[in-house]
Amino acid sequence: MKSFLHVLLTLDIFLLGVLLLLVPWLGYWDHNFFLDKYPGLIPILLHPSMRGAVTGLGGLDILLAANMLRGRTDSVVTRT
Repeated sequence: MKSFLHVLLTLDIFLLGVLLLLVPWLGYWDHNFFLDKYPGLIPILLHPSMRGAVTGLGGLDILLAANMLRGRTDSVVTRT
């Protein structure tokens, strides 16, 4: 059961990473609830560096999921 939950968590993190990697560059990012409700967020959320930051966070999530699949559980202390 523990390994099933580990695989499920890894899959969730991977899918979140894929979502964060793709959504900033799709049309959903330009037309969403928050931009309609709070127009002051338009210059911040539509800036290319914000899109890049969210994409980078998605890439980090994908790398985290890959690291979780590798199964390394040793800490920094035991590696040095």
